Amino acid sequence: MPASYSFDNKSLSALVEADRVHRNVYVDPEIFQLEMERIWHKSWIYVGHESQVPNSGDYFATEVGREPVIMVRHSDDRIYVLANRCAHKGAKVIANREGNTGQFYCNYHGWTYGTDGSLKSVPLQSGYDGTCFALDDPAFSMRQPSRVEHYRGFYFASLAWDGPDLKTFLGGAAVAFDDMVDRSPEGKVEYAGSCARSMQASNWKFFLENQLDGVHAGIVHTSSVQAARSAINKYYDGGEAPLELKLMAAQTPPDPDSIWPELNSSNFPYGHSNFSGYQEAQGEDPATAEYVAAMETSYGKKRTQEILSRNYHHTVIYPCLSIMSAFQQIRVVKPISVDRTLMEIWHFNLAGAPRAFLARNMAYSNTVNSPATMISCDDYETWRRCHEGLKAQTHEWVSLHRNYGDDYNDGDVTRSRVGTSEVFQRKQYEAWVNYMTDGDKDAPVA
Repeated sequence: MPASYSFDNKSLSALVEADRVHRNVYVDPEIFQLEMERIWHKSWIYVGHESQVPNSGDYFATEVGREPVIMVRHSDDRIYVLANRCAHKGAKVIANREGNTGQFYCNYHGWTYGTDGSLKSVPLQSGYDGTCFALDDPAFSMRQPSRVEHYRGFYFASLAWDGPDLKTFLGGAAVAFDDMVDRSPEGKVEYAGSCARSMQASNWKFFLENQLDGVHAGIVHTSSVQAARSAINKYYDGGEAPLELKLMAAQTPPDPDSIWPELNSSNFPYGHSNFSGYQEAQGEDPATAEYVAAMETSYGKKRTQEILSRNYHHTVIYPCLSIMSAFQQIRVVKPISVDRTLMEIWHFNLAGAPRAFLARNMAYSNTVNSPATMISCDDYETWRRCHEGLKAQTHEWVSLHRNYGDDYNDGDVTRSRVGTSEVFQRKQYEAWVNYMTDGDKDAPVA
C-alpha cells in the first residue's frame, strides 16, 4: 500500500516559488521519503557503464534509488539489470560490489539463477508439486526494473513503466556523454578501475545546486586557492608549475572582471543543465601532444579541433549525475537519508589514448574532486553548515533571486545572460515540483 503523507500536491507545490525554496525541502524527513518515491523511483537513474562488465558473467552491484540492482553481462553478450533480490525469501543474492559468475546463487535456501535472471533450480523441488510454483514462471525469476536503456554505453534504469524514453529525458544534456566518448581516438571509453566513495552530511540537493554555482568558488575555496598561488609564486616564479597547482589556483573571486560571469549556463527540461568550462583540458605536455596526434590520425585535424574545442565545466543530469566530460569523470549521487548522501567518483579512460593522458586527467579529480582534496573538504563542510543552519525555523525561505527575470528561453532550453545567475537552481526546483506532484499541483498525493 502507498505510504500516507501529510503533504498533498498543492502543499508540495507551495514549497517552491519562482525565486525561493522553503527550508522543509531540505530538512523534512517526510519530504525525503516522497522524493525517493516520486523522483528516484520514477526518473531515469544511472546504473553503470558497459565497460564495467566487459566479459560474460561479469557483474556490478549498485542501487537505483533504494532498489538494490545488479548490472550483469549474460552469455549472449546482452547486459541485464536485475533486482538484487531472491524471489524466495527476499535475500540479496549478491553481497559484494563486483565479480564474475556463471550463475547467481542465494546463500539462504540455494535458489539458483542464470545471469539473465531466470530461475534454474531450487532444492527439494518435489516439495512444490501441486502448487503454483514453476521454474519457468517469471514470477520466480530475478525481476528487471520497469525500463532499462543506455546511451553511448552508459546504462540507466527507471522503476516506472511510463515516462519519456532515455534519449528524450537526456535531451540537450546528452552532449556531455557525446563529448566524453568523442574524445576517444577509438570512439569509446572504458572505466578506469574502481571509484572513490565519500559520505556527505547534507541533503542530496545541495551537491546538485553547487555544480554550476560560480559565485561560491572564489569564496568557499579562498584558502585553498591562496595556498596554491603562494606555492606557485614561491617555488615556480618564472617557471612552469605542476598541473595540480595550476588547477587549484584557477578559482577566482566572483567580481565583474572574473571568469565566472562569462560562463553562461544552458538549462534543459527535467532539471538538467551545463555551463562552459574555465579550465583548459589540453596542455603543452608530451602526453597531450601524443593524444592529439592519435585523435588526428583517427579523425583528421578539422574534426579533432571540433571535438577538442568543446569546453563544458559541469553537466548535471538531474537527479543523479554530474559529468566533467573534458576530464572523463562522473560523480554519482546516492541519497541515503534526509541528511546523508553517498558520492561516488568514477573515472574513464579514452580508448586509444596514451596511458599518460589518463594520468594527466585523473590529476584533475585527485586535485579538485576526490574525498581527500582541500576543494572537496571546503564544499562538504559548507553543505553540512547549510543543512545544520536550515534546521533553524526563524527564517523559512532559501533565496534563489540572483539574476531572476534576466534569463531567456531558446526553444525548450533556458539560458542565462550572466554566468553567475541562479537560473540552474530555479530550473532544478521547477523539475522537482513536476516530479513531486506528477505535474498536477492541485491533485492529492497518491
